[in-house]
Amino acid sequence: MRENGEPTEVLRFAPSPNGWLHLGHACSALFAYETAKELNGRFLLRIEDIDVGRCRPEYEEAIYEDLAWLGLDWERPVRRQSEHFADYKAALKRLRDMGLVYPCFATRKDIADAIAATGIDARNWPVDPDGAPIYPGIYKDLAPAEMNRLMWEGRTYAWRLDTESALAKAEAIAGKALTFSEDGEGPNGETGTCAVKPALFGDVVIARKDVPTSYHLAVTVDDAIQGVTLVTRGQDLFHATYIHRILQVLLGLPEPRYRHHRLIRDDAGRRLSKSARDMGLRELRAAGKTPADIRRMVGF
Repeated sequence: MRENGEPTEVLRFAPSPNGWLHLGHACSALFAYETAKELNGRFLLRIEDIDVGRCRPEYEEAIYEDLAWLGLDWERPVRRQSEHFADYKAALKRLRDMGLVYPCFATRKDIADAIAATGIDARNWPVDPDGAPIYPGIYKDLAPAEMNRLMWEGRTYAWRLDTESALAKAEAIAGKALTFSEDGEGPNGETGTCAVKPALFGDVVIARKDVPTSYHLAVTVDDAIQGVTLVTRGQDLFHATYIHRILQVLLGLPEPRYRHHRLIRDDAGRRLSKSARDMGLRELRAAGKTPADIRRMVGF
C-alpha cells in the first residue's frame, strides 16, 4: 500500500472476444484476481479486440457474464483495444522514426517458397516459440524506391520489427543486457531474473497496413497506460516477454514484473484452446457446474 492508502499493485485479465471462455481462461482470470486480492491491489479487465474480423459482440458480452458468474469484479470502464488504435499508431510511428521496423509484403506462400528455395526441408526450418516459421527476411533489405512503389500500388503489408537492431538499440538505451523479473515460473522452470532472447522470434510482425498494431505492440502499450505493475498470464506467453521488454525500453515505458502460471490441459496433455472448441464455461454452467466446481477444476 502507498502512504495514502492506494493499492501499489495493478493486475489485469485481458481476453479476446473471438470465442467462448473455457477452463484455461477461468484459470488465468482467477489467478490474476486472487493475486490482486492477496496483494491488496487493483484488478482490471481489458478486452483485446484488435482482430476485428474474428471478434464478436456476443463473445464480449459472454466474457462479462462468465466472469461475473465466477464471482469476479473489476474496475469500470473496461479498456477495449479497438477504441485506442491512435495509441498504438503513435507507438508504431515512434518505432518507424527510429528506423527499427520495415514493411514486409510477403504472403504466407511467399515465405514458404523462400524457405523451399534455401533447399532446407520445411520440417527442419527453425520455428518461433509459437510454432511459426522464422521469417526468412525476404523484404528486410528492400530499396526505399521499391518499397514506395509497392506501397503506392496498394499492396498489403505488415510492419516487422528488425529484432536484432531493436535489441541493440534497447540495450544501448538501458546500458546493459535486457532482463525481466519472473515471480512465477516459465515453461522450463525459468524464474527470478530472466535474460531476454528475442532472436527466438526473428523479425516479428508488430503492426499491419489496415490495423496499426499487433498483440505484442498493443499489450505493451496498454499495460503501460493502465499502470499494470504485475503481468500474470499463462506459460505459453512467457517467451513473448522477450519482445515486450524490448518495446518497453524503446518506447520509454515502465517495466512491470511477470508471474506466469501453469496451463490447464486435457487428459492427453494438450492445452485447452478456443480453436479446438474445448468445453467452455457456458457449457459447464449449463451442465450444472457451479463456480465452486470451476474453481476446484482449475486449482482454486
